[in-house]
Amino acid sequence: MDMEKDLVKGENGLGAIRIADEVVSIIAGLAATEIDGIAGMSGGLVGGIAEMLGRKNFSKGVKVEVGEREAAIDLYIIVKYGVRIPDVALSAQENIKRAIETMTGLSVIEVNVHVQGVSFPEEEEHTDEIRVH
Repeated sequence: MDMEKDLVKGENGLGAIRIADEVVSIIAGLAATEIDGIAGMSGGLVGGIAEMLGRKNFSKGVKVEVGEREAAIDLYIIVKYGVRIPDVALSAQENIKRAIETMTGLSVIEVNVHVQGVSFPEEEEHTDEIRVH
């Protein structure tokens, strides 16, 4: 695998700047997890059920296409039950675009949000109290 292909290149008077695709993925993943309403990133569908990835896998659930000056992002997420999905998706798109453009200087041309599942709150276990008279 040619590592040069997976790097963003920039030239200035002092030398080259290279940003790996993985770095752009991590930035996008971190920006997504900052959004209230996103339960986690999705690693894809396993047996028809969305697999939720842990918080440490920031670049998982993110697919990036990076050119010399532009980037396109595909984000695979699981949302919390009860949220308004279009609002969550829009917030994620705006936050990811802002984070990548600020940190890398790339122009983000699109952020596609793929909602892979819904996370339900864990039901509280109610145990009957035993009363002794």
